[in-house]
Amino acid sequence: SVFVAGSAVLLRPMQIANRQLAQERQIVEILQGAAADHDTVGQVDVRDLEARVVELATGNYAVDIDAATFDERKMTRDPVRSVKVAADQDLAQIKSRAKYAVVHVLMHDGKPQFVVLPIRGLGFGSMLYGYIGLSGDTETVVGLGFYEHGETPGLGAMIDDPAWRRLWPGKKVGQPGGDVGLGVARGPVVPGTAEARHQVDGITGATWTGQGVTNLLHYWLGEHGFGPYLKKLRRSSR
Repeated sequence: SVFVAGSAVLLRPMQIANRQLAQERQIVEILQGAAADHDTVGQVDVRDLEARVVELATGNYAVDIDAATFDERKMTRDPVRSVKVAADQDLAQIKSRAKYAVVHVLMHDGKPQFVVLPIRGLGFGSMLYGYIGLSGDTETVVGLGFYEHGETPGLGAMIDDPAWRRLWPGKKVGQPGGDVGLGVARGPVVPGTAEARHQVDGITGATWTGQGVTNLLHYWLGEHGFGPYLKKLRRSSR
């Protein structure tokens, strides 16, 4: 037991480093996919991406927290720096969340071009950790990817399939009434329907994973998640 405990302690820095690399890779992939189709690709550079800490309740940037050393998981476990999520609000089934989050914004002429937001929530048998990229208007998806999960290989783990990930760019976040409509359909999306603007095809045999993705998107893009921040970002993009 001493050997196992010691190994866990020694391996932890490596595990954290690997997680950070996976996070960075997802962000780069999302932005590269967005840049390929963006009108201002010749005017912006992904190296200009800026990490900022956001207070979720207000949508304001926190000036006294360093994004480079921010640890969202550690903060989530801190009762002072986290909040419990009420059961009727906890679509993502996360139980609690940090009061702050790190977002990545790409600016051009003082206006947001892209924003990449961290997302997490319960899938079929594991917690899904990933990012969603939105255009500067905060209404159009430019990419989505998960860097950590334990979903079933060949089924729920198909959320990593590049073909499935390519279904997300261009999907719209909000419904006409203002509610979040983005998510995964129960089966194939029917072209030309109202849902086709917001949904991607479900994964065969992985209904619960798809529902988990939908739930976490509705939570993090809603009022208890990044809703206040996205409202401020929309105003600055005009």
